[in-house]
Amino acid sequence: MADEQGRLAVTYEGHDFALTPSPGEVILPLNGRKIHHDSACGHLTDSGDLPRFPDPDKLLWRQILDSAPSGDTEGRTLFARSIGLLGAAGQPMIGLCGCVLRPVSPTQAETMRPWPLAEAIAAFDPARHEAALREMEAQARRIREAFPWEEWPTLPLERYALGQGHSSATKPYCYLAEFGSNALGSIAGGSSRKHLIYWRERSNSWWHDSRYSGPDEAWENVRAGIIEAVTAAREGRMADIDAVDAVRSGPSLISKTLRVYAPDAAFAVYSTGFVQHYLERLTGEPVPKMEPFALRARLKDVIDADERFAGWSYDLVVRFLEWWASPWRTRQIVKIAAGHDGNLWRDCRAGGYIAVGWDHVPDLRSFADKDEFLAAFTAAYSDEYNGFKSKISAKANEVWKLQSLRPGDLVVANTGASQIHGVGRVMGDGYQWRDDLPDHRHTVCVDWDESYATRLDEPERSWATVTVKDVPIALWNKIRGARSTPLGPSADTDTTPAEEAEVVATQPLDADLRPLADALERRCQAVLFGPPGTGKTYMALRFAVRWLGELSGGLPGVDPYAEPGTEAFDATLDSLTEAGRLTMVAFHPSYGYEDFVEGFRPVRSAAAGKTGTTGGGLSLDLTAGVFKRVCEAAAADPTHPYLVVIDELNRGHLPKILGELVTLLEKDKRGRAITLPLSQELFRIPPNVYLIGTMNTADRSIRTLDAAIRRRFVFLELLPDSGPLQGCHVEELHLADLLDALNQRIRTLLDREKQIGHAFFLPDGAPVDSAAELAGIVRGEILPLLQDYAYDDYTLLAAFLGEDLVDSETHTLKDLTDEGLVTALYTELQVKGGGE
Repeated sequence: MADEQGRLAVTYEGHDFALTPSPGEVILPLNGRKIHHDSACGHLTDSGDLPRFPDPDKLLWRQILDSAPSGDTEGRTLFARSIGLLGAAGQPMIGLCGCVLRPVSPTQAETMRPWPLAEAIAAFDPARHEAALREMEAQARRIREAFPWEEWPTLPLERYALGQGHSSATKPYCYLAEFGSNALGSIAGGSSRKHLIYWRERSNSWWHDSRYSGPDEAWENVRAGIIEAVTAAREGRMADIDAVDAVRSGPSLISKTLRVYAPDAAFAVYSTGFVQHYLERLTGEPVPKMEPFALRARLKDVIDADERFAGWSYDLVVRFLEWWASPWRTRQIVKIAAGHDGNLWRDCRAGGYIAVGWDHVPDLRSFADKDEFLAAFTAAYSDEYNGFKSKISAKANEVWKLQSLRPGDLVVANTGASQIHGVGRVMGDGYQWRDDLPDHRHTVCVDWDESYATRLDEPERSWATVTVKDVPIALWNKIRGARSTPLGPSADTDTTPAEEAEVVATQPLDADLRPLADALERRCQAVLFGPPGTGKTYMALRFAVRWLGELSGGLPGVDPYAEPGTEAFDATLDSLTEAGRLTMVAFHPSYGYEDFVEGFRPVRSAAAGKTGTTGGGLSLDLTAGVFKRVCEAAAADPTHPYLVVIDELNRGHLPKILGELVTLLEKDKRGRAITLPLSQELFRIPPNVYLIGTMNTADRSIRTLDAAIRRRFVFLELLPDSGPLQGCHVEELHLADLLDALNQRIRTLLDREKQIGHAFFLPDGAPVDSAAELAGIVRGEILPLLQDYAYDDYTLLAAFLGEDLVDSETHTLKDLTDEGLVTALYTELQVKGGGE
């Protein structure tokens, strides 16, 4: 249903917006260049009566958006002049005020009613999509010509499968399906297993379903399965494809194959999640769990039954669905260095791309999966990185990141720790291997916008040594805030700083928070677990501020985009806690059922001597515990989520604390009633109550938790991450290398659960930057932890930190100055490395 203001959810260029419907006419400012829907809008500072422009269909806002992309001011100007959409001074109206279309987060958009289908169909202009439709059919035709359907029964495996190092003239079918036909829609990314059989160069062998004795049998079955699937689709039996075992693991490949060979029966929608999304939007109802091709058959039935789509091709329907209710969002924002000292920027800007090196590993699309690529990268660059496994893995991940970038993702081009040359949107095919370049052949197609060019006030130290790196939302806010002109749905030059900040703040969750959001969506409760110092509580609180803050309904003092360590962040936590939306508790050995659910607790009695009183004028009253009070508040306020963060979850006796609530925690049991044994009250856990627990695996493994409790939580592991320490030095010591090498030794000599977390080196959220501070952390925090792990075995302790630091004979830490300690760590852990 619509939100409290009656706004509607709209998607545009990979972002979510809230639409305030038109009243039938739009308001034109005297000086600005944006249309308005609300005469009381605070941005209308002009005095007197303002001119109006008729909007009988209430679709002018969408016509402006569709007239040209957001950055094409000239295109929108031409449209405005063509229909006479001019302000009092004759200026063309090319943008939308926030009182028309206001950016919101994906989380906020989910609480709103979608823009109605009937209005969308009325606003949709098929003529704008004719060129795209022609290219879709042209690509499908080229595939059919290269692989005629009548030849499929005898098609050899070598003409089908990836991984065989084909020349550009002999690309196999799977290469064309994944990389050579993006106009038909993408199935790129993920594992090559979606192709059902492929060549693994690393092991010099074929991968296929293990039920088959070899590649010949596997290919015979896969090929027969593909033929059976296409035949079923052509005969109107789409749902029968779910019973074809040989192709069950490749729904995206089979879906694209159906678009090529059965275009009158299949849609160019290859993600099962996208199919479900479109079905829910079209029907307005939740979609029951269905097999992948039964779901696709259902989508076809819904479209065929809707007379408004009569005469439309299925390709045109897909274009409409993407335009109206695209599930794609701007998912990634990454920074990529424009060469050494920016020497590549001029070529990148002119050529519409960004490029990185590591050319000794070829086209990323030639590798079957990430493991095969990592093996090739290690072989090519092991000597360059002195065999340091963590460093090799980190650099390999930087390169591999390129192939995950999709159209609409954002790239920040930088030099050093401060200089930003521009920001661009990923376009077209995204990643490309460029044989025509002399070096730096790993590229991504980008449409650059140099209005972002700036220098950061506070340098990002890691940018100086890391080529490819995710840009967190807080940093992106700063970059957007410093931009010279706005980018967004308004494309207007009179955007105020406040409006620009609104656009900034509506990016999707940071990548590290998304798994937690997904876990709560699936199960309603999750546990963050990992070694000490990996930021478990920090992540839980960041998530609480962002997620609860966006859904807070305008609580005073709440800023969902406040940065950790700031007063605004702390104030937001306080406001959410005072409102009851956020509750934090810490479990410990004495914590019990009476604290969490209900129990008898001593209170002062009104009159001494009454029944149940104890000496001293106290009585035992049955009192609701923390969780029971949260559930009662949530039941009275079902429109908002309530979150309970349980720190040190594993320090409590969970079966004793939770009692019979273990059953009600399951998502499908939410809302069901049980009788509490003490109060005899009926008790329910509302569906809008969520739990996040944290646990330290150095204290206790998740394997020791009660099995019934383990089944009811999603467990998300947080491991040490040297990323925040990249480029950060204390004198000659690189902190990222220190952390990686030390943990490499701990994994070898002990186990992975006793590693040292990155947070030890990030006091107050910033990397340590002085010898005195680092020496204090090592002596006072890290060394005692390692001593505990080693059970005071100083020979083992010396194996961790080196004999220049630890005297294994006297069982003492050598008396070094702060600078001497840093030098000893540098020599032992950076120069010598991890020792694996």
